[in-house]
Amino acid sequence: MDWKVTAMYFSATGTTKKIIVGIAEKLSENINGERKVTIQDFTLPDSRQEPKQFTANDIVVFGVPVYAGRVPNVLLKYLNTITGNGALAIAVTVYGNRNYDDALIELTDILQANGFTVIAGGAFIGEHSFSRTLAKNRPDDHDMAIVKEFAHQLKVKLIDQNSVEPVEVSGNRPYRYYYIPKNEQGEPVDIRKVTPKTNDRCTNCGLCTRLCPMGSIDSEEASKMKGICIKCGACVKSCPVNAKYYDDKNYIRHKEELEIDFSHRREPEFFI
Repeated sequence: MDWKVTAMYFSATGTTKKIIVGIAEKLSENINGERKVTIQDFTLPDSRQEPKQFTANDIVVFGVPVYAGRVPNVLLKYLNTITGNGALAIAVTVYGNRNYDDALIELTDILQANGFTVIAGGAFIGEHSFSRTLAKNRPDDHDMAIVKEFAHQLKVKLIDQNSVEPVEVSGNRPYRYYYIPKNEQGEPVDIRKVTPKTNDRCTNCGLCTRLCPMGSIDSEEASKMKGICIKCGACVKSCPVNAKYYDDKNYIRHKEELEIDFSHRREPEFFI
């Protein structure tokens, strides 16, 4: 049987995209003999307007970043408009070297509830959205070698073992609450309403406006926000003149704490 392989992902800074496309292309090559993959990128607001349906001939490699140990809650409404209709799915979460907590089991449950059979899951590491040093430049060559091994084992399950059995992945039910940062006194702090600032290097080129997954940066004046900020890092990391930054003290403390406490390299995990 020839399967149609789709890479479907939310990837504000490209790390999730690299992993998901890597898995999908290698899987397609392994099971179909060619790297023929359909791309469904739902990072930008316009791409999340229409429901998406699949069929029993589809295999979807599905990827989201981990936000505070969970599937980003801003994506939940859209994720529940995607219908599997018996399609197979590989659930993948990408996190910034702290922990993926219950994000993978949550994503698996969402896909299963929407008509997919989730036959495998993975938790990979990408450079943290808050930082340029935490998991810097990941996924790297070692990560991509694990991507290839994951795709090989998927081929073994599908072709050699002829199995489409659902997978059990790591995580808790009920899911743990979202990871909450704390201040120096150990008290919880809320950084959800923190937004990026813009310095005088800004040329108003519009790149950050086009890249914002929430469509929250004003198209006429890049220093103005017209919606929520999910701290995805797209505007800060992509600005060609380094004009975007955060100055909130709780945000900065949390970022620096992550960089210190979670500097030890974590490795990808997968479940088949």
